[in-house]
Formats: sequence, structure tokens, C-alpha cells
Amino acid sequence: MNRKTLLAALLGAAGTLIAADKARARLQLSRAKHRSLAGHSRMAKRVAGLMPNYAFDRAAFFRADDAPDAVAQAREAGFARLSALYAERFAKTAAYTAQIRDGIPDIQFTSTYRVPFQFSPVVRECLSAGNFYEAAEGVMLTDLDGNRFYDLTGSYGVNLLGVDTYRRLVAEGEATTAKLGPTLAGLHPVVADNVRRLQAISGLEAVSFHMSGTEAVMQAVRLARYHTGRTHLVRFAGAYHGWWGDVQPGVGNPIPADHTYTLADMSEQSLKVIASRRDIACVLVNPLQALHPNRNAPGDSTLVTGRSDGRVSREDYAAWLARLAGVCKAAGVPLIVDEVFTGFRLARHGACEYFGLKPDMVTYGKTLGGGLPVGVLCGRADLMKRFREDRPADICFARGTFNSHPYVMGAMDAFLRHMETPEGKALHDGIDECWDARATRLNARLAAEGLPVRVANLSTIWTVWYTQASRYHWMLQFYLRAEGLALSWVGSGRFIFSLAYTEADFAEVEERFVRAAKAMADDGWWWSGEANAAPKLNRRLVREFFDARLRKH
Repeated sequence: MNRKTLLAALLGAAGTLIAADKARARLQLSRAKHRSLAGHSRMAKRVAGLMPNYAFDRAAFFRADDAPDAVAQAREAGFARLSALYAERFAKTAAYTAQIRDGIPDIQFTSTYRVPFQFSPVVRECLSAGNFYEAAEGVMLTDLDGNRFYDLTGSYGVNLLGVDTYRRLVAEGEATTAKLGPTLAGLHPVVADNVRRLQAISGLEAVSFHMSGTEAVMQAVRLARYHTGRTHLVRFAGAYHGWWGDVQPGVGNPIPADHTYTLADMSEQSLKVIASRRDIACVLVNPLQALHPNRNAPGDSTLVTGRSDGRVSREDYAAWLARLAGVCKAAGVPLIVDEVFTGFRLARHGACEYFGLKPDMVTYGKTLGGGLPVGVLCGRADLMKRFREDRPADICFARGTFNSHPYVMGAMDAFLRHMETPEGKALHDGIDECWDARATRLNARLAAEGLPVRVANLSTIWTVWYTQASRYHWMLQFYLRAEGLALSWVGSGRFIFSLAYTEADFAEVEERFVRAAKAMADDGWWWSGEANAAPKLNRRLVREFFDARLRKH
């Protein structure tokens, strides 16, 4: 064999080995993805693109599960009663919302997608309660019609201490910074106190302030890429880290997130990928996923055939996070814990304390600002540095006009000081036992009444699940509102309680929840016809899909 032939053979063998290594890495990555669409963002986007739009008329609306006429008629009568109640009780709030709807895309979106799209037109016409409130006090909200509701929205996680406490803390913060006011020329001295407290809470050396949790996560990922020189981030299937593109691959993102790996939570295969790949800049964790691993945050719009209780125990999730942290450390991959939602809710020092985790970076938001916009990033000093000493032109720029706004910093100072008082330190004493007992008590009542609905919780964060399949689980949100329980736009997918709820307050919520569920059952919405209705409902959905596609073409 001459030299030329030998060189060609060696190059061919090398090429084969490289191709085989790439194929093995690709197969390993595929195995680490969750089998559901939540783990396959490209496939999810393709499926979403194929979904035809169709809507039920009034007759089909009540028979979407092939219920007999008697059941459909009971549903129709119940729906008519509920619609009349909404028209009378929420008239002013609904009218005000309708007047401004076209000018606020958020209202257009949330009102359209709070229920499955097939049912949405009829629901929007007949069950509009509006989007406006005029007052809040204690654990209650008051709408424009004067109706009072128990607040189960939790202001999307902001309202940990209760609206009255936050109102006081914001006022204290504004008084502290009043002399500087809304001036943005530099930092108010209170910023230094906030930094010292956040260093102690997080156990990390450096702190940066932002205007939202999304911005804080963006900066964490940006810095991780800067310091590692790597391109890709890892997120886990179903986890939410804000609305920006890299952490929201698939449906909802108009462009591909090509530098994002979406892996399965609590998976050995995922650990192997993180340990072996050399392009991973960071790993993002949202501790809220302990409530529903590998699934998106629940919402009634996606609730078609049911939802099971998918929680994992605190101990099991803590063990997983410990293993993940060990793999990340060995691979030199920064671990970022996104506590924008859970920060200070599960424990005094957040979910990291709750699960016994020490990350390289942690993001906070919501509760820290007392209702004012804020995002915080705490991290190791080396990861937080935005320039290189030896390369003066190589920087990682990040600024924001309203970062460290004096009013926000003042409110944060008031919050952090409050959490150091005896009252603040006592807030988390027995918190799990208290809220677990409340969930257990409500579930016992629901079971005793023979109702197919249950609750699951991670401390004060609750979600609803069901013991049977049904096409109409999403209707529960409207019965709950009729009973004076205010929910966020995702409906029964998530309840967030503040720590201001007393036993008497919760007892009233429990009573109203059971009453709403009984009314829904009495109106026939949970008829199933057979012990396991899920296969039949799934077949019906597939048939509807193809029928709608054929009509479209």
C-alpha cells in the first residue's frame, strides 16, 4: 500500500470514528429527552402547526363526549343558570373588559385560551366575568360590581405575605428613598444593605438587580455562556423560566431555540448528557417542577382528558437535585436555580434551603419587590464578572435603565428587614404541616362527597387533579368563580395562597370549593359513561382532528 492510499484509508477511518461518535452523542441526547411533546420542542411545534381550528356549536358543545340526551340537557340547563348568574353578577366588570379588550392583547389571549379552543367562542359569549378589580384587602379582592372574592391568584407568586403587609412595606420603602425619589443617576445607599442580605440568603458573593425575573434568568445564562465559552443551555421538560426564546422552545416561540437542550427531569440519561457533552454552558432548574415533573405548568386550556397527581416527594426531588449538582460540578457546568416563583415561599432562604441545594447562580423576583417589578441574580463572583482583566475589549454588557430603581430597592429593603423580625422568622414554622393538612382535609371532603376532583400542593402552591377522564374538567373554574373564588387566567391549574390566610379564611375557601364541585357534578359535567373513559375520549379527539383537517382542505 503506497503512502497516498494509506493516508486515504486513515482519513476514512478517522471520518468513520468521528461520525460514529456523533451518532452516539446524538442517540444519547435523544434518550435523555422526555418522551412527551414537552421534551421534544420541534415536534411540539410541528404538531401545533397541524392543529386545525374548529369550534362547537351550541348543540355539540354539550355533547363533546357523546353523552346521552338527558345528560346533555342537564348540562345545558346548568350552563344557562350559570350564564344568567354571570350576566347579572358581573355585568359592569364584564362590560368594562369588553370595551377595552381590543386594545389589550393580553386580555384577548387569556380570554381565548383559558378553556380548550373548541369551547372558547361559546364560553367567551356566555361566561365573561371580566379582568378588572378595584380593591384588595386581607385575602379578598373586589371587582367593579362590588363582588368580593377570596384571592387564589397570589398575584402569580408575588403575594406571599398578604396584600396588606406588602402595601405597608412598599410605603416604608418609598419613605426610605423619598429624598432621592425616582432619580436614576446612581444607587441609593439602601442598595448596599440589600446586597449584604441577599449574599447571606443565597450564600453567593455577587448580586445584580433587574426589572423582572425573565431578565434575571437571561443575565444568568448570558454570563454562564460568557465565562464557559460554551453555547448551549439545558432546561428540563415542562419547566418555565420566563418568556424569552432560549428558555421557551417550541410552541409560543416564533423562532427555533437552536442552542437549547430540553432534557427529562429526574433522568439518569440526562445526567449522562450533562456529564459528557462539551457545549453545555449551564443547567437551569425550576424547583416548582417537583409539583409536576416533566410537565408544563397546568392550565385549564390544555385539560382535555384529565390530569393525575404527579408530585414527587421532597426527599426524592432533593436527592435528584443533589445528584444533578454533583454532575454539573464535575463537568464544570454552572447550575442555575430559578427561584423567581418559589423564592422565600418554601423556606426563609427559598427552595435552595428547602431542598438542601447550593447552586452556582440563583435568580429571585416577585416577592422581593413587594409587588413592584424586580428581578435579582446572585452568583459566584467569578461567574458574575462582566469583563476580563487580560482582554479589555472582551466584555459581557448588561444594563437596564430601571435596574436598582430607588422605590424598588426601598421596598426590597423593607421586605428583607421584615423577614428578619421575629414575625418574619416565624412565618415558615410548620408551614408544610399546615398547608399539607389543609389539602388533606379538602381531599377527604371531596372523596366523601364522591366527587372526582382532588388537590395537590407544594406548600402554598396548589393545583387540581382528577380521578377520572372528562372533556369538561375546565368548567370547574366557572363554578368556583360563581362561589366567590378568584383564580388566575389558567383557571384551576394553579392556586397560590398567601400566608395571610387564617384557618377561618381557609375553611371558607374549602366550603366554597366543595359547593362548586357539587354544583358542577349535579349539572352533569362529570358524566363518563364507563369506568375508563380516556381511550374513548382520545379516539373522539383524533376523529375531530382529522374531520376538521379534511374540511379545511
